[in-house]
Amino acid sequence: MHEEDINERIEESIRKKFRKKLFSRFTKAIVEYELIQPNDKIAVCISGGKDSFAMAKLFQELKRHNKIPFEIIFLLMDPGYNAENREKIETNAKLLNIPLTVFETDIFESVFNIEKSPCYLCARMRRGHLYHRAKDLGCNKLALGHHYDDVIETILMGMLYGGQMQTMMPKLKSDNFEGMELIRPMYLIREETIKAWRDYNGLEFIRCACKFTEGAARDPSGSKRQKVKELIRTLEKEDPGIEQNIFRSVENVNLKTVITYKDKEGVRHRFTDEYNDSSSFRTARHDHGEHISAHARVRASRLCKRIFPAALQHRRRADSRHFSRQRFLCGGHGFGHADIFAGQLFYGHGNGRGSGNRQILRRGRH
Repeated sequence: MHEEDINERIEESIRKKFRKKLFSRFTKAIVEYELIQPNDKIAVCISGGKDSFAMAKLFQELKRHNKIPFEIIFLLMDPGYNAENREKIETNAKLLNIPLTVFETDIFESVFNIEKSPCYLCARMRRGHLYHRAKDLGCNKLALGHHYDDVIETILMGMLYGGQMQTMMPKLKSDNFEGMELIRPMYLIREETIKAWRDYNGLEFIRCACKFTEGAARDPSGSKRQKVKELIRTLEKEDPGIEQNIFRSVENVNLKTVITYKDKEGVRHRFTDEYNDSSSFRTARHDHGEHISAHARVRASRLCKRIFPAALQHRRRADSRHFSRQRFLCGGHGFGHADIFAGQLFYGHGNGRGSGNRQILRRGRH
């Protein structure tokens, strides 16, 4: 089969077989989060993996409909790929009819001998180079291929390993490049859908091309992100709806039940700053834990202890500093704040449809 025929079949799969779960969710994110405005010029970043190439084809399909006037450039930064990976990326781009604008850097070489947080530094450098080149090309937006699963994994990773509650935003204004904005149009697309699209069309993409993590790409079982993937998969299997609840948890933040938070300027605020009526806090504290059943909290606590003992200990130490080692008493059971927080995140958000959460909640009420 000729390359043109292959590409036509791939594009047809987006319009027909995968329209609902791929293209419709792509356009939904763009509309819901207002990611594209008329006359935008967007640098669609290609890393060589399945996510970025799927995003590129979705942008081409959106452009074909031509409902919003905008321009796109498919931008590939070579941070130091080996010859095999570089050839694979260019071959796939040709097969998928994606015209690449390529520029080279020596980022992999620059961070190779750095022992502390090389991945963080590499990511920062790559983002900076992409912003700089995109702006030079006249773009005002940078599109990255992070998807729904990346979002919920990031939420949990921040809590379990970073001791913070935050999410991966669907769009961000750049602090260092005036007039530039980062967008994530794959925000509502599931990774399993991208994999299904890839396999249906018989496509093969590179995984992680970094020198540090080439081994992890072949055997990812030891990475923190993979552990979080497994935790979410286990929870979702036991109680369908958990993934959606994690995603919704950052849409349903109640500042009255948050100990400390930062505002948009980075100024920290603590609940004691505006604390006047102690009785109201006791009521809020009781309400916060009451609708999370004892059964749900026990399950969340046991699972966290089994999979993330070190992370949970870190979380409990943080709790002890804020609460002087006091424990909440909810539903006649004694639970640490970390246990209740896990139960709240996994079982306390969303509508619970199809997950059996209503029965769990009824059993837990007293």
